[in-house]
Amino acid sequence: MTLFFQFLVAHAFGDYVFQRDIMAKSKSRHALIYKTASPSFPGWFYWLFSHALVHGGLVFLISGSLLLGVIETVLHTIIDFTKCEHWINLHVDQALHIACKLAYVYVIYHGWV
Repeated sequence: MTLFFQFLVAHAFGDYVFQRDIMAKSKSRHALIYKTASPSFPGWFYWLFSHALVHGGLVFLISGSLLLGVIETVLHTIIDFTKCEHWINLHVDQALHIACKLAYVYVIYHGWV
């Protein structure tokens, strides 16, 4: 339970404390900012991947597993992309992120990483 709680707190930090407003808005390719942004403004994938990398880093710091950190980065990118495309809503997005954390705890508990 302690490890799962650590992952949940880290997720809350990643999604709500460390994610700046510009990142939250600009990680979608449909963001209004791209209609008026200069060509030098970072593209949506930069913001999306940077956000996911923060989450991957947090998973790595908690678990000590580079593999889980990389998996989290990839999965967080995919999940948030689907949310930005409006294929899923915020509730499904958060449920998928929590399911990932449960899976990490399961994998760690069984000594697979």
